[in-house]
Amino acid sequence: MKPRPLILFFCLILSCFPFLISARGILQPNTLTCEYANNPLGVTSQTPKLSWLIASSRRNTHQAAWQVLVTDNLTDLNKNVGNIWDSKKIKSNQSIQVSYKGKVLLPAKTYYWKVKIWDNYGNVSSWSKTALWQMGLIKKEDWKGARWIAYEQMPEAERIVPAVHLRGDFLPKNDILPLLRKEFLVKGKLKKATAFISGLGHFDLSLNGVKVGDHMLDAGWTQYDKHALYVTFDITDQLKKGENALGVILGNGFYFIPRDDRYRKLTGAYGFPKLICRVLLEYSDGSTENIVSDEQWKTSPSPITTTSIYGGEDYNASLEQNNWDKTGFDDAKWRKAVVVSGPPVLNSQTAEPVKLFETFTPVKISNPKPGTWVYDMGQNASAIPAMETNGKKGAVVRITPAELLNPDGTVNQSASGVPHYYDYTLKGDGNEKWQPRFTYYGFRYLQVEGAVPEKEENPNNLPVLTSLRSLHLRNAAENIGNFNSSNELFNKTFKLIDWAIKSNMVSVFTDCPHREKLGWLEEAHLMGGSVQYNYNVASLCRKIIRDMIAAQTADGLIPDIAPEYTHFDGGFRDSPEWGSSGVILPWYVYKWYGDKDVLEESYPMMQKYIAYLGTKATNHMLDHGLGDWFDIGPNSPGEAQLTPKKFTATAIYYYDIEIISKVAKLLGKTEDSKKYSDLALAVKNAFNTTFFNKQTKQYSTGSQTAYAMAAYMNLVEPEYKEAVIANLVKEIKGRKNSLTAGDIGYRYVLKVLDDAGRSDVIYDMNSSSDVPGYG
Repeated sequence: MKPRPLILFFCLILSCFPFLISARGILQPNTLTCEYANNPLGVTSQTPKLSWLIASSRRNTHQAAWQVLVTDNLTDLNKNVGNIWDSKKIKSNQSIQVSYKGKVLLPAKTYYWKVKIWDNYGNVSSWSKTALWQMGLIKKEDWKGARWIAYEQMPEAERIVPAVHLRGDFLPKNDILPLLRKEFLVKGKLKKATAFISGLGHFDLSLNGVKVGDHMLDAGWTQYDKHALYVTFDITDQLKKGENALGVILGNGFYFIPRDDRYRKLTGAYGFPKLICRVLLEYSDGSTENIVSDEQWKTSPSPITTTSIYGGEDYNASLEQNNWDKTGFDDAKWRKAVVVSGPPVLNSQTAEPVKLFETFTPVKISNPKPGTWVYDMGQNASAIPAMETNGKKGAVVRITPAELLNPDGTVNQSASGVPHYYDYTLKGDGNEKWQPRFTYYGFRYLQVEGAVPEKEENPNNLPVLTSLRSLHLRNAAENIGNFNSSNELFNKTFKLIDWAIKSNMVSVFTDCPHREKLGWLEEAHLMGGSVQYNYNVASLCRKIIRDMIAAQTADGLIPDIAPEYTHFDGGFRDSPEWGSSGVILPWYVYKWYGDKDVLEESYPMMQKYIAYLGTKATNHMLDHGLGDWFDIGPNSPGEAQLTPKKFTATAIYYYDIEIISKVAKLLGKTEDSKKYSDLALAVKNAFNTTFFNKQTKQYSTGSQTAYAMAAYMNLVEPEYKEAVIANLVKEIKGRKNSLTAGDIGYRYVLKVLDDAGRSDVIYDMNSSSDVPGYG
């Protein structure tokens, strides 16, 4: 039987349908972000930056136009009405950092938005899915009368700001880490509830007995005499109509480094732990209500008997007060909170919080000596222990973390800060679970005393440890990249470096997750370029830039660490290779993320720092700082050995001036740009007169760092650049592909070789199995 002509016609049409779809293309905006985040809370900019990605099934598609709608209610948005902002159709291919240009944004208000786009073929997308942002609190009056409250006020005479390198026996001995609570009534049907809260040094918030969020070590570290951060939480789903209970537990962090027998890098005291909180209740009928921190809150000591950012944490479970953060708890014996002073400014925490990530279980348990058990977790990481145990009330289990072992198999903290440990006192009611809240350490091994592993002999009837794990914590910047190759050494090297990055990424970039935990600034601009390939650190970098703005001194110095909790001496406070992060990092953030606002915000800091360096220069040359820290020379590593400090300091001074000249031009400050361009030329001439030999094409001592910094920073005149890079390669090959550049120079060695097409040299350097290779 022959097919009917009508059936054949429809078959032909259907067979062409996929082609027709493909030719027209499926066009859709997605992954909407505001200020680098998905549906962020606590936005404080009046011109928040909106971004989106473009999805199309057609090749060679780009955006030709866009339209954004912003509303303060979903009803209008669903009708495609932008009652707060309707951009109309804007002919532009811009899809990142699009500035909001609507009505004035109100504090604590939630705004909803969506976008549609047109492509270069004339197609128009449907509207994107709805996204939102919620504004934070900007002015003091936005806190609606909330006060800083505490268990007690530290006398002004006992504050130690900045922190000092002393034992601190004169510090107040305070072992009270308080609980604070407040019961309140939800009177009607809730539309939304939001908590704005800061607890110093750190806090955990709970509602009706359940922790709010999954953050650790909130709020992020800042220079507390200048400002502190508050955190915004959507708590709608954790409240119920009728009685509710707020509970907060506070820890010390860097706000108060207590006097005890534990390890501490610094001794300092901004004050005792304190809290400020506003809870906004928005009812369905349009009315609102605020619950704020004041002297009516009740407070009591918590079961945390000691917590130190450097020394560890102790917990006495027998001091627990069951249901203290639930309604109906009898707090008659608790005292009223004391209203205290706090940091002068509160800013929203817009960088990603610290959270828990990988969990490690022991790969080996050893018993190096009687009463001591060592758990090998198989991975060195920034982490906290998490244990489960059972035993008699009052028994104490001690856990000591470490990266290394002694020859006898016990843990060794000699290189990472000793002693740091955790003591847990049992309450004796069955299986007990515990992990520290307000500190962490870098470790692979956990040493246990006062308990025995499950199924081991227990003649002394000690507590039994039924579980011990390592919980890795880090900043929650999104992992956006990875590396893998056919070279297993390179894969292992990448993994090693990635763990180092993750373990030093909290609310600052630290140099180590145990001994110092300080925000050494050279890491931000030297490692930032590598880190941003693997993690979205846009918000974290913005936070670090604001830390530098807060830390900058009146004369323009940007110290080597920010927040500057202590004043180090000499190059450990004033080193151009470190302080220049205040100029270089904003420029890099602009280049990485297209964020021009960061340049506007940072420009005054940049100007002051360039002016400060100018006061330190003699004939346009600097000669101070740490230089190429930890370069590999004949002596023990430390300050630069192979490259003069004058060289690295002046090279980066020139680089700073070149950057600020470009920034000034971008910001329309043409006179400034010309002034800095002229200054850069003067520095360049002085530098080359001092350090460059035109006959041999050698810079300074001929070190790897000298050649690389001069080439990367365009201090080399074009006609000499090829010869200078050839000298760099010759220097590396002459050392059998060994690296000698230190902390400062190594980045520039890699960048110059890559730009010159000499990845073969980079390959050989990193394939070496001899010291200082990775093999």
